[in-house]
Amino acid sequence: MKQDIFKSKFVIEMKEATANLYRLGWDERNGGNISCLLTTDEVYPYLDGCRETRVVPMTFDASPLAGRYFIVTGSGKYFKNVCQDPAVNLGLIRIAEDGRSYEILWGFEDGGVATSELPTHLMNHIKRLSIDPGHRVIMHCHATHLLGMTFTHSLDEINFTKTLWEMCTECIVVFPDGIGIIPWMVPGTDAIGEATAEKMEKVRLVLWPHHGIFGAGATIDETFGLIETAEKAAEVYTIVCSQGGKRQSITDQQLQDLADAFKVTPRSGVLKLFSHN
Repeated sequence: MKQDIFKSKFVIEMKEATANLYRLGWDERNGGNISCLLTTDEVYPYLDGCRETRVVPMTFDASPLAGRYFIVTGSGKYFKNVCQDPAVNLGLIRIAEDGRSYEILWGFEDGGVATSELPTHLMNHIKRLSIDPGHRVIMHCHATHLLGMTFTHSLDEINFTKTLWEMCTECIVVFPDGIGIIPWMVPGTDAIGEATAEKMEKVRLVLWPHHGIFGAGATIDETFGLIETAEKAAEVYTIVCSQGGKRQSITDQQLQDLADAFKVTPRSGVLKLFSHN
């Protein structure tokens, strides 16, 4: 007998994440999207033979993910509505064997489809899986202060990373790989997906200037926490600027000491350390 999918860990986690993202103001209206890679063992108890209800064609070739399962937010769906009606606002999909379509196994009950950013998500899943076999989650949102920083701060990745690291002691520990930044691009296109995936080869956070941020991780909690930490640093930066700017900060040597203490390797080129020999 199949189990109640509404009690599954993956549906509960998606409900909690979307509720928190909306509560924080990072996913207004239908802004933002999440996809989480699931295993057959996770999915099978909740579906009757995993038969599809609909097949949706894709222009993007996702054949490296053929046969893989994802729970994903829907196109045009509001995060604030996920908790009250997950079967309409979420969908469980399987990438078809040819990689050119996906099968809806559950959800999107009003005839909806996966987020318009699905190709971007799939490109980035492919890229992150090639680097980290434990990768599972892509999360996109419009984190307020990070978005604001893209109007006032240099969009140089090294400078942007350094500023965030200086704002909060934990930042270099949480994202020692720093932050990637692409040029402004039209969302929902293969081009923005490809540019983001190129950055994701070396980082897990990619800023879309004047739009939002993409994060990758092994769990929904981890990915949410990654974005949350960068956003907190951006909020502190905003407050510091409003108070007249920095008078002191964490030094490069102190940042390196943090990295050494927590056994992480800072992104090359961000810290400038000088020998006194």
